Amino acid sequence: MPRARSARKHVEELLTISRDLARRTAPFRPGAPVAAVYRPLEYAWRPHEAYLRKFGGSGAHALLVGMNPGPFGMAQTGVPFGEVELVRSWMGIEEPVDRPADEHPKRPVRGFDCHRKEVSGSRLWGWARDRFGTPEAFFASFFVWNYCPLCFVKESGANLTPDQLSPDERAELFAICDEALGAVARLFRPTHVIGIGGFAEARIRAVLGDGDAKVGRVLHPSPASPIANRGWAERAERELQALGAL
Repeated sequence: MPRARSARKHVEELLTISRDLARRTAPFRPGAPVAAVYRPLEYAWRPHEAYLRKFGGSGAHALLVGMNPGPFGMAQTGVPFGEVELVRSWMGIEEPVDRPADEHPKRPVRGFDCHRKEVSGSRLWGWARDRFGTPEAFFASFFVWNYCPLCFVKESGANLTPDQLSPDERAELFAICDEALGAVARLFRPTHVIGIGGFAEARIRAVLGDGDAKVGRVLHPSPASPIANRGWAERAERELQALGAL
């Protein structure tokens, strides 16, 4: 019973961090070339909450940190790297998703009715499924958090990543996201905090400095990376082994 109470308290603290991150980033409005800002911690809160409640109290020793929601992943499901079918069939999460207030006509949010694949999510969660079998086994060791909760869409419908914002916009947004990442790290007290890609690793180092956790990175599973398109799972496995996270 004490362990169960501890896990519930852990989840409630994680939910508080997430709600606070949503509240504090709500006023953020970048200028051109951003045409729309998707805020899945608002319109997709129900599956996001289900993700935190189901897997946020598992006592993971390693944090995997992504950059921000992908248009066909977390922007649809509220789950980091949340490719629809794997969130539904492997994690067992499927909750109603509302429409964003700032929806771009070329990037509609269909929630769990979205039929587009998020390749990065397919690779990350596909590796987790194949390597660990069950989500419970994976989350006993790892937890996945996205540094920035916002998805930015250009007028063309193309994705814009947080590092492409103006310097002033980055400073405003990163100050909020840094605090949330620091709070998550203090909550989990992980032995490893690992960026999924170079951007996330840089933000981890900026937030945690020379703390007790070992900081590193794995290759981002984006299809825009030629290296990731040649056996991402095998490379990520080697990188995590070298960091001592597996």
